[in-house]
Amino acid sequence: MIGIKPAPRPLAGLLLAGLLIGIWGLSIGLCVFALPLRPATFWLVPLLMFFHMWLFVGLFIMAHDAMHGSLAPGRARLNRWIGSLCLFLYAGFDFGEALPKHHAHHGAPGGPQDPDGHPAQQFWPWYGRFVGNYFGPRNVLFVSLVLGALLILGAKPANALLFWAVPAILSSLQLFVFGTYLPHRRAPIPFKDAHNARSNDWPEWLSLLTCFHFGYHHEHHLHPGAPWWRLPDIRRKERAAQ
Repeated sequence: MIGIKPAPRPLAGLLLAGLLIGIWGLSIGLCVFALPLRPATFWLVPLLMFFHMWLFVGLFIMAHDAMHGSLAPGRARLNRWIGSLCLFLYAGFDFGEALPKHHAHHGAPGGPQDPDGHPAQQFWPWYGRFVGNYFGPRNVLFVSLVLGALLILGAKPANALLFWAVPAILSSLQLFVFGTYLPHRRAPIPFKDAHNARSNDWPEWLSLLTCFHFGYHHEHHLHPGAPWWRLPDIRRKERAAQ
């Protein structure tokens, strides 16, 4: 295993998080309130839905880095503040509740105490448990209030559903598939070590599109203090050192 030095360019994580939050808000705002749904624009709908789904995934990944202190290295309060903002924007999640669950996952990945695992490893029950561990009545209320506010402010129901609600829901499936199910499911080829995690072998552009490089999951478990944008470089160095 290679040694990882403190992250260079300590402001990079903050700049990337700010850029992502800004694009997320601007794009969803424009699509919900200003994009007309008519035959001439129908081809844009699936592209924008995928883009927003990806941005929602990004919100979670920024919060995830904040949980490990890598979003703003050495600034615990700033990590917590930005992580809390990202999870709140996602679906009203509470950073203080998500933090110990995620560290419990790192403490016993794939074990009985892992809140992100599933003993039977069946896809849909596992996904249901994954969502149920984080999404509760308070989040349902949050989503309902936001949807109501959007409609009061003049959004058309179809726009609000297509460009905000549905991408948010689908992003949970995207996070589960590429950040939990594929990395942590048991397979004929055993895991390398007690992290019980494996990485995909996809090109970096596809890794970014699927889950902000969270699919390089073994590297993340080896170096949890490394931010998402450093994982491709860590993977290259790990493979060169083998």
